[in-house]
Amino acid sequence: MTRRSLQYIPFFAVFLLLAGCSPANAPIDPSKSMWDRFAVGPLANTLDWFADLMWGSYGLSILVVTIIIRLIILPLTLKQYRSSKRMQDLQPEMKKIKDKYKDDPKKQQEETMKLFQKEGVNPLAGCLPVLVQMPILIALYNAIMRNTEIGTHSFLWMQLGTKDPYYILPLLAALTTYLQQKVMSSQMNPQMQSLMFIFPILIFVMAMNFASALPLYWVYSNIFTIVQSYFLYRQPKDGSVKK
Repeated sequence: MTRRSLQYIPFFAVFLLLAGCSPANAPIDPSKSMWDRFAVGPLANTLDWFADLMWGSYGLSILVVTIIIRLIILPLTLKQYRSSKRMQDLQPEMKKIKDKYKDDPKKQQEETMKLFQKEGVNPLAGCLPVLVQMPILIALYNAIMRNTEIGTHSFLWMQLGTKDPYYILPLLAALTTYLQQKVMSSQMNPQMQSLMFIFPILIFVMAMNFASALPLYWVYSNIFTIVQSYFLYRQPKDGSVKK
């Protein structure tokens, strides 16, 4: 597997998450499914518990659970960032290898792997944390969409169990997705940057067709990631790379 193809694994992981976001109306039944017993059920109960604490507001409950989950996976995010930074630091050496063995792809790959081994860099380290957190996010999606209590409650102008009639949430989901990618654009190659407009459009179209609870979660999650990414990827005022 080439380094370029490895760079796209996080995006394939996002597609995997979105592919798992098909309408889920089946009741949560821990007695019939291990997935429901150990993942979806506990998350649904957690949403109910926080809703009781938040004056019956599932909109606020989703916010609290989103923050908790993002904090739980924060160590994975930091590991991904450190791996990305180390790979970025090795770019000059990798370019030298590419130029030196431009007519011998096999030798180029061998020398690149030797460089990784010498520097103690695992090219998969930046991608695996993204894949690890996918089951958590898919379980949270199921907990939101299959919790019958959430669907019957309202939050602000919307009914959480139905589509946003004013398309405000889909627009916010798309906008925050774009801003999230914009903040991280310094870590993207030109091919990835070309996707900055595709994903927000995809999110907007999907959010228009889902119950409001899910795009509300996306908005919360995106805002958390924007703040987190700002502190991780921001450049110092002198233009040097943040260490």
